[in-house]
Amino acid sequence: MTAPRGVATDPHIPWIRDVGPGPDACEECLRMGTPWVHLRQCLTCGHVGCCDSSPMRHARAHAGVIGHPIVRSAQPGEHWRWCYVDEAFA
Repeated sequence: MTAPRGVATDPHIPWIRDVGPGPDACEECLRMGTPWVHLRQCLTCGHVGCCDSSPMRHARAHAGVIGHPIVRSAQPGEHWRWCYVDEAFA
């Protein structure tokens, strides 16, 4: 039996590093004066960007431009990771 796609099988798991806590704001949104809905933290470099429900989607842009595939939710009480490459929980 194979594990479901995502969680333990994501091939991008080796990209994850101990990044520590990040800022509690999307710095790109602060500079631009745009709002955000929720925050995501890159688990390769620690960059914090706004989620896909936010107008500017800075976390996804970071993943696409920089190439860091996995983020975690930076929302209090949420404990999950997402891989932008596989569009699945990691």
